[in-house]
Amino acid sequence: MLDLKPIIHEILKGYSLPPQNVHGVAHWARVLENGLRLAEAIRVNVEVVQLFAVFHDCQRLTVRTDHLHGLRGAKLAAKLRGKLFDLNDDDFDLLFVACSGHMDRRTDEDPTVQTCWDADRLDLGRMGAEINAFWLGEATANKHLEIIGWADGRARNRVIPDLIERDWGIATERWKKGAVASGRRKPR
Repeated sequence: MLDLKPIIHEILKGYSLPPQNVHGVAHWARVLENGLRLAEAIRVNVEVVQLFAVFHDCQRLTVRTDHLHGLRGAKLAAKLRGKLFDLNDDDFDLLFVACSGHMDRRTDEDPTVQTCWDADRLDLGRMGAEINAFWLGEATANKHLEIIGWADGRARNRVIPDLIERDWGIATERWKKGAVASGRRKPR
């Protein structure tokens, strides 16, 4: 497992949006957890999945449509490669494709790239959207219904994963109004 803390703290130095926004840190953490669950069932490069989780939306300039944010995230990953993480060229190419293509492409033949995209798409419930199997890879859509249900429930409840504070050192208390923290719904 990669130590993502220094990467995330570097990303947040230049992050344009509030970290608690719908595409922000809690989303990255849920995508990470979704990806790790999928990776247990599908043989993929876990380091690429981890890095995708934090880079894919980290260069958004708006919470609305921003078609180039994935490419900008991939370019930031390229800038930080060798400084805060190392990937060989083939694995970095997978990360670059996953980040830059996650908004525009439906599927990819590489299981690592597809797992990245599925991990992200399983968090669409945070915005009230339904998960559409058409946009998922075949392995996820047909074989991992329990992961889909788990991830969708967490997305709809906007769960704030404990790893944000525990592993990444980011305080989330002010984000928790109306969200689920530590797996329990916070009273309103």
